[in-house]
Amino acid sequence: MYLPSFHLEGKTAIVTGAGRGIGRAIAIGLAEAGADVALISRTEKDLDETASKVEALGRKAMIVPADVTRRGHIQHAVEHIAREWGGIDILINNAGMNIRTKAMDVTDEEWQTIMDTNLKSAFMMSQEAGKEMRRGGKGGRIINISSVAGHVALRTGVVYAATKAAMIQMTKVLALEWGKYGININSIGPWYFRTPLTEKLLQDESYVNDILAVTPLKRIGELPELVGPAVFLCTDAGSYITGQTLFVDGGMTIQGF
Repeated sequence: MYLPSFHLEGKTAIVTGAGRGIGRAIAIGLAEAGADVALISRTEKDLDETASKVEALGRKAMIVPADVTRRGHIQHAVEHIAREWGGIDILINNAGMNIRTKAMDVTDEEWQTIMDTNLKSAFMMSQEAGKEMRRGGKGGRIINISSVAGHVALRTGVVYAATKAAMIQMTKVLALEWGKYGININSIGPWYFRTPLTEKLLQDESYVNDILAVTPLKRIGELPELVGPAVFLCTDAGSYITGQTLFVDGGMTIQGF
């Protein structure tokens, strides 16, 4: 057989930050591929809408309100999901945020908030889900949603960039350490996509022109174009890929002269 499965029937997945934007899109994409999806976010109202879309596809959705910057919340959430569904096959570490402050003006509070939300949460989620994957004996898949900002320099957001660069390196080290357990760990680095978080920025025509000037494909990404690579990395078709970062960026990170 030369065509491995691109489907996820019988798999269980966790998506953090699943209430909107990239997290919601990936959760729906995993459901379309056949997975049942546990949805984690601090805002339960947003999760309700995502859950309804997952269930409309004939898959199970579990709403788990939790603060992924707190170890106790994560442990309770992961244990509950594993107990209810008999294990965890997939984790998407998508929860994240940014505070667009110039480097000289970043406060200690801003630093800690971004670090905890973007990096610490992804590590703790990976730890707890990884333990369940190892315990289940079937391995699993972990995908960290990083950013092009973790690979190239952008105009502002030094703390955000630091967390995303650390996430890329964390992906490599965890892949090396946990490969013996059958756990594949990869990251995806998006450029600009149309989401609620970018909506205001993308209304600025001058800013959009600056984005397009460094994007070889000369357009903003659409969410299905990000969902496809995420689902692929979770399927049998992506089973020999680990420790890698796939930049889904319209070519932005290949810029030269």
